Amino acid sequence: MKRRFAASAAMLTLIFLSGAAMAGAAADKPMDPAMHGGAAEKAGATTAVTLPSVSGTVTKVDEAAGKISIDHQAIPNLSMDAMTMVFKAADPALLKAAKPGDAVTFTADKVNGQLTVMTLKKGK
Repeated sequence: MKRRFAASAAMLTLIFLSGAAMAGAAADKPMDPAMHGGAAEKAGATTAVTLPSVSGTVTKVDEAAGKISIDHQAIPNLSMDAMTMVFKAADPALLKAAKPGDAVTFTADKVNGQLTVMTLKKGK
């Protein structure tokens, strides 16, 4: 019985130490949100620099609600096919620069569970 307990204790110690070593190694490496689906949402918005630029056409702007509708191409980081979608604007100033019919390029991400336009530029 004592031998079985000692072996179990030794095994648990090894498991704990190897897990701690792996966690330490992971902590030394920066997290790439593109490699961890959903991790960007948990940690907040992904930086606009790492988001793919998508082409689209503005179909509606609702400044009061802070939203914009865009008929857009596929959005790879959101696994979204081409469609018309309503997005929240990360910055209300983005809405002032757009009107229905404008051709735009934009970046989008999921922020606090909401699809959000992070950047918006006129022209394709």
